[in-house]
Amino acid sequence: MKSYRELDIYKLSFDLALRIHRMTLTLPKYELYEEGSQVRRSSKSIVANIVEGYGRRRYKAEFIKFLIYAHSSCDETILHLKMIQETHLLGDTLSEMITDYNELGRKINKFIQYVENEWR
Repeated sequence: MKSYRELDIYKLSFDLALRIHRMTLTLPKYELYEEGSQVRRSSKSIVANIVEGYGRRRYKAEFIKFLIYAHSSCDETILHLKMIQETHLLGDTLSEMITDYNELGRKINKFIQYVENEWR
């Protein structure tokens, strides 16, 4: 693997962060700076932590630490999506995103296990 760009978790988290960003721009103006801002930051944090962890891949413990941060940010993003879903009654719109973030969380967890057990 030559780059973090080859990681499935990177590709998925990047695409989801873009979807989150676009979705939040459709929220009411007051929500852009409240829950909208929170969910944008947490979704982008997933991507950033994957990239930073990969940059430290020589140090297995550091790599794992940043992958755990990415997983935590994924959980945080799900929470913010659920809050938006409930407060703005966007059931169907956000259900798919929540499902996608749950899948991302599983993939990050599997990748953490891979790094723990198989990484040089």
